[in-house]
This record gives sequence, C-alpha cells and structure tokens, in this order.
Amino acid sequence: MKINNNTWNKFRYTLYSPFYDSVAGFLKNSRRKSISQLGIKEGDKVLIVGAGTGLDLEFLPNFCEITATDITPSMVERIKKRNKKLLRNLKTHVMDGQKLDFEDNTFDFVILHLILAVIPNPNACIQEAERVLKPNGQVAVYDKFVKKNSKISFSRKFANFFSNMFFTDITRHFETILSASKLTLISDIDADFNGNFRLIKLKKKGS
Repeated sequence: MKINNNTWNKFRYTLYSPFYDSVAGFLKNSRRKSISQLGIKEGDKVLIVGAGTGLDLEFLPNFCEITATDITPSMVERIKKRNKKLLRNLKTHVMDGQKLDFEDNTFDFVILHLILAVIPNPNACIQEAERVLKPNGQVAVYDKFVKKNSKISFSRKFANFFSNMFFTDITRHFETILSASKLTLISDIDADFNGNFRLIKLKKKGS
C-alpha cells in the first residue's frame, strides 16, 4: 500500500495543523504573486483546492466569492478561524481534491497552491480543476516540481522516500501532470529555491 493516500494525509496534516503556518507562511510572497496574476474581478467565483489553513485568503479581494476545500477537517476549522478576521466572502468544505463535489463549469478561477506535489493523484486533481472551471477560466499553480527537461537523480529519488512520507513528493514533473488535462499553459516562472518551486498559470479553452 502506498503511504501517500488520503488516510495518511488526513492523519499527518491533522498533526501539522497547529504549526503549519510557521512552516508554509514564509512562502507568502509567491502566493501573492500567483494570485495577483489572475486579475480577479468583482463577483468572480474562486476555488482553492487543498487550502490548508487558508494562507491564500489575505491575497484575495473581498469582492469575489471564495470556496476553500481541504481533506483535513482541522485545517478547514483553521480556515474558518482565519476568516473571522479577514471577513472574506467564504464557503468552506471538507473535500477530496481528487473528486470535487461541484458541478461542471462552476468557477472562474481555481487555485492549486502546494497541492499537486502532495495529493496522491495529481492527474485526477488537475482534471477535476479543469472540469469545475468555466470556459476561459484560469488555474494558478504554485508548487515544487522537478526542473524542466531534467531527470530525477538517484539521490533525489532516495530523499523522496522520506520526503513523500512526511511532507511532499519531490519527484513530480509538472509537464506530466499537465498532459493529463486539456488546459493551456499561459506562463511558467521559476520561483523559490532556485527554481525548484514554480509559478504557473493555465487556462481552460472557451466553449
């Protein structure tokens, strides 16, 4: 049985939730850049998949409709608590990012921050993001991937055994994940840690 599954993720992120902000919070500048490139307008519907404790909320305008999902109930409770101060137009759900309980063509934007390298099946996640996205809608991806046109070294594969168990998969190629969808690549910019993190924007074709 693979250790990276929903049961394990719920368990470990329940343990991590009290100090998650202190670890993931230092990436806030890249979160801000990722969201700012979307051009969200009044009344737009925004979905955050794998929202964690809601660190993206402060960078979203208060005139859009935000839906935040996470598979871990304790994370969702922290999202609600955070929003008591931010007062965003927010709905929250405990939900699996590999099987979203939303209708097709529901959202103008989908945010996938630090989820595609964690979720057990990133292909299913990006396909679901595409499904619930409206035609011409956009996806913001911020995550760690193997550098473009690079092979995975033996040392990286070895390190991934421990990294994937406790934190995140460090052997995923974004290009492979993207090929599971029909989304169009709009931009791909190197970000933190010498380009091991990337800021990516995608678009769904119009109807």
